[in-house]
Amino acid sequence: MNAVEPISKKSDIERMKKALGNPRDKLLFIFGINSALRISDILSLKVGDVRGKDSLAIKETKTRKSKRFKLNPAIQKAVRELVPAEADDNAPLFPSRRRSKSGEHKAITRVQAWRLLNEAADRAGVNVEIGTHTLRKTMAYHAYKSGVDIALLMNVLNHSSQRETLRYIGVTQDQVNDVFESINL
Repeated sequence: MNAVEPISKKSDIERMKKALGNPRDKLLFIFGINSALRISDILSLKVGDVRGKDSLAIKETKTRKSKRFKLNPAIQKAVRELVPAEADDNAPLFPSRRRSKSGEHKAITRVQAWRLLNEAADRAGVNVEIGTHTLRKTMAYHAYKSGVDIALLMNVLNHSSQRETLRYIGVTQDQVNDVFESINL
């Protein structure tokens, strides 16, 4: 399995949004790059978890930790514009075309999410190793680049060390060395 990367260029992010044709897929991308949630937690969301809400409280699937955070304006706008008005609050936020035996829609799978993200990246000409974790990494990368303290970002991502967080978002030793080389006081 290849390691995935964050989407570091904002122009690539905009191209991805345009390449994601249907509203569900665009919402998945916008939600992912703005929430820092893992794909398992994103795909488990129901329409009623986010419609008309300004915050979200979940129990993370991987860590079993409770997490509460504000839904930023980008997520709130995407939910307003991209979730069908007739969608039931108990329906999956990211429905598959498949239905359960009882006739209800199921959520898309992580494999479907991976496929739609990769197909969109190909259409958009985004040359980054893409996966579902790219969404979470993209949020963390841009938060770090905008000046969010690494200790705070560690907390957001539930990481145990700054080194883990820096490696996770793609800050390499070469970039650290560049900082020292650029300082010539």
